[in-house]
Amino acid sequence: MKNKRPKSDERDKSDDGDLEAEECDMEVWNMLRKSFRQVQSVLEHNRLLIQQVNENQQSRISDNLVNNISLIHEINGNISRVISIYSDLSASFLTTIQQRRCVTESKSGENNGGGGTHE
Repeated sequence: MKNKRPKSDERDKSDDGDLEAEECDMEVWNMLRKSFRQVQSVLEHNRLLIQQVNENQQSRISDNLVNNISLIHEINGNISRVISIYSDLSASFLTTIQQRRCVTESKSGENNGGGGTHE
């Protein structure tokens, strides 16, 4: 009498898919964490620059008011940098999600006997 065991290939493919999903999840979380840290750092720096602009404005000293021009330019540059970080994050996140869908669809096709090839 033969022992009936679950098909090893199916179990291994399922385990591989779970592992790939976990790795993808970790990659996404690390990407989000890194981007949010960068944004937080830039915004904190802008907060300090804005405080300096306000102090310069209140002082009414002409050199300080002239210095505000360069500070405001730096603030604007930092805002552009934040926009760029969020744009890159959005593109990376979308790419990762699309890759994960392709892997999921491929795995689904393999499990349904479709071979998992898409052309």
